[in-house]
Amino acid sequence: MSTHPSAPHADDATSISPPPSPHLPSDDEIRALHARHAPRQGAFDLVHTHCVVVAAVAGQLLERRPQVLDAGLVHAGCLLHDVGVYRLYDDAGRIDRANYLRHGILGELLLRESGYPEALSRFCSHHTGVGLTRQDVVRHHLPLPVADYLAETAEEELVMYADTFHSKSEPPVFVTTSAARRGLARFGPDKVARFDAFAARFGEPDLPSLAARFGHRIRES
Repeated sequence: MSTHPSAPHADDATSISPPPSPHLPSDDEIRALHARHAPRQGAFDLVHTHCVVVAAVAGQLLERRPQVLDAGLVHAGCLLHDVGVYRLYDDAGRIDRANYLRHGILGELLLRESGYPEALSRFCSHHTGVGLTRQDVVRHHLPLPVADYLAETAEEELVMYADTFHSKSEPPVFVTTSAARRGLARFGPDKVARFDAFAARFGEPDLPSLAARFGHRIRES
């Protein structure tokens, strides 16, 4: 794949990123990485656009409630967190839904193979839901190595939290706080409590403005 004219550019989607730090990839470098690994145009549009949207959510949250953290690292983490999804597509363009939870560890491996440092590759394997514990993996028979997949830094927490407000459904949608809480409640009150702790720290995004910006509807339930 060489060109992707229909997907928005990350520079148009967030205001949190200063000029790229020497140790962080630029938006164009990350876009090129998506393009190299996307098996087809539709996959690129779905995954890269989602990553751009999550970066916009995180950027808005930081603008509304500034935090002492590395905003550039958050921005790059948002843009990279779902690259492992590309490795779940088969030759017919279908996603392996049964193993979807593996996209995090697949993304971490992809970034490591591409020479990215652990500080960036961890965003792939440590962003699902509000975090998975080894007990979750065992109890629910998840298709993952038994380990903890929890956010350990403020940057990882913000990427994880921002990701809960947008879904790669087809068509993609924004997810309200109440809908996110209801979805997490299926996995136990501890997940809702963790989401609420993130909300208390980072605040809530202005979804109507983001929905207007990207043309995605808001899912209330």
